[in-house]
Amino acid sequence: MADAFLAWCIAAARSGAPAPIIPRMANPPFPQASGPVTLAGPAGALELHVDLPEDDVAPRPLVAIICHPLPTEGGTMHNKVVTMAARALRELGAATVRFNFRGTGDSEGTFDEGRGEVDDLHAVAAWVREQRPDDALWLAGFSFGAYVSLRAAASLKPGLLVSIAPPAGRWDFDDIELPTMPWLVVQGENDEIVDPQAVYDWLEQSKAQAELVRMPDTTHFFHRKLIDLRGAIKNGVKAYLPAANG
Repeated sequence: MADAFLAWCIAAARSGAPAPIIPRMANPPFPQASGPVTLAGPAGALELHVDLPEDDVAPRPLVAIICHPLPTEGGTMHNKVVTMAARALRELGAATVRFNFRGTGDSEGTFDEGRGEVDDLHAVAAWVREQRPDDALWLAGFSFGAYVSLRAAASLKPGLLVSIAPPAGRWDFDDIELPTMPWLVVQGENDEIVDPQAVYDWLEQSKAQAELVRMPDTTHFFHRKLIDLRGAIKNGVKAYLPAANG
């Protein structure tokens, strides 16, 4: 059957007939339980994982998308900083969506230096907004993921942005349109990959309206500081939480 269809397509192309219209597979609904999801992304399939709040936490009309660090240096949606950020937000009642950028894990495509990764984030956000139109959308990102979510924030207009170790000095931040929504920046003061002073200088020189949390004795991957990171995120965003579902 497939061979016959292919032969028909080739014959039609040679004759100048229009190509058949093949409907694109619809994306799945937002899951009712935590688990993996596959979306159609701009470079092929995108691998996601949705996590819902625990049963003892009142859910809120809020979905947070968390972006992972640099894929070429081993970053994935399973990174411990990413999963801790997701945990912190779920403990506040948010549903969270982690996903692998193109070319990472089971996501198709190839690394695109931040350009295509912004498109990946747009695709995930579009799906969330289609499936949960009444929910607030927040963005968060760690390292390279912070760079991608910063680049996308102006167009996606999330209700809140969390940037963990944004890699100022490692990536071009000059053309980033500064966020106008509530914005939390968390930076370890002993970060050996992202220069903390470069982050502080960028925030000061750009006159960014961000709440900056400096975490002393903290390295890039928050070794032995993940619980402190959880607390910093929860304290930094709690004032902006939508009311829990009644």
